Order: sequence, then structure tokens, then C-alpha cells
Amino acid sequence: MTGDAPQRRLALVLEYDGSRYGGSQLQKQTPTIQAELEAALSKLTGEHLRVALAGRTDAGVHAQGQVVAFTTASTLETDVFVHGLNAWLPVDIAVRGAREAPENFDPRRHASSRIYRYTIQNTPMRSPLWRGHAWHVARPLESAAMQEAATELIGEHDFAAFSRREGVRTVRCLRRCDVARRGALLTIEVEANAFLRQQVRRTAGALVEIGSGRLSVGAFRDILHQAEPNSAGPLAPAHGLCLLRVTYPDLDLGAAGTLS
Repeated sequence: MTGDAPQRRLALVLEYDGSRYGGSQLQKQTPTIQAELEAALSKLTGEHLRVALAGRTDAGVHAQGQVVAFTTASTLETDVFVHGLNAWLPVDIAVRGAREAPENFDPRRHASSRIYRYTIQNTPMRSPLWRGHAWHVARPLESAAMQEAATELIGEHDFAAFSRREGVRTVRCLRRCDVARRGALLTIEVEANAFLRQQVRRTAGALVEIGSGRLSVGAFRDILHQAEPNSAGPLAPAHGLCLLRVTYPDLDLGAAGTLS
């Protein structure tokens, strides 16, 4: 590629199993999703590219609809990027789709919403098949009480109780928080414009306390409104969390951005 080659901005939708990664963003001496993707891009295009991610996922967290963007001089068609990158990426990372994006597109700042799902396997015996993707809770959980508490979170609140960080702005607007049971699996699905670090996992931990009878809905409400940092309860394990989808007001990700 020459320095005079026209530049274009591309957005990719990624799916990955985060079990063996130290997280989504680059880290020294730790395998990450970003490092694997940038290595595959280098092999495909011959360029050394840096990608931007819509959201940071911690070690062990999965994604079905992570969005990344990068600027390239490559003239390859978007479908060639999809198939070519999937040929170079490890089996636990896949590109679900690619789109042309505006040259100033920032997948983090321009996102209008993010949807996460936390999965719990609520059975007396653990399941080896779900061990990497669901938190096993043996004690029976009362999903109706969990949903009652989850409704308290909807709207704009100071979510300091669900974050261990102090000295940062902790007000967020939660658009929905739904608790559902599908057989042995119980899911907590949340949508917001943005989340605090570990907010969803701390929400899941607190809701499990309610479902197991160790915390009342009234006490949960008090914890939310008192907004004392890191007071909402236990941090749920990372492997139950999945970033499902990121949406944008001016970018249609098509079927790649649609939940299956």
C-alpha cells in the first residue's frame, strides 16, 4: 500500500468466547481479543492497524455483538474482510459482519445503547457443558422477586453501589432490566446507553442474593438510593456475562448486529 492510497473506515461485528483471554483490550503478556484481531488484520491487509472497540469486556467475558472499527487503505470488499479474517482468527473469535462506516466513526462514543445478558444455571447439580458460559447457583432462585428488584433499576440513577470505583461519575440511564427463566437457565438482560465497570456482574450478584432470599427488595432499593460505592453485593463470575449487541443511530449493522 502507498501513503497516497485513499483511507476508509470499516466497522466489524465480533463474536467471541472470552474464556482464554485476558479481556478485549490490549495488555502486555496476556492474550486479548484486540491483539488477535489486529494480528489477523495485518496478515490480511499487510497493514499494521489499530482497532477501536465499542466496549471493554473483562477476562472471561464473552460477546455476540462486540463492534470494532479501524481505518485502512485496503480496497478489499467487506465480505472479503469477513471471510479473510475468519480464516486467520482462532476458532474462538469470529467476524459476523462488516460495514463501511463514516470516517469519524467511534464505536464507543457513538453507541446509542449496549445490551448485555448474564446467564445463571439454576440447578442442584452443575453442568460441565455450561461451566464456561453460565454461573452455577444450586440454591433455588425466585425469579419473580428478582424481576421486582430489577424494575427498581430502570431509569436514571446513581449506580455507585454497583461499582468499586470512586471519584468517577456513576450516574447512568438503564433502559430495561429483564429477568427470565428458560428451564434450568435464568437470564438477566440489561440495556443502557453505557455501563460502569463491572456494573452488570454486580447487578447479577445482587439479584441472586434477592432470588435466594438473602436480601429483600426493600433493602436492595435502599442500597441503590444510598449509592455507597461497592455496596450492592457479590461480584458475579465473569463467564456468565455476554455482550449481546451495540446499536448506533447512524449505522445499520444489518443481520450481523441482530441477536440470534
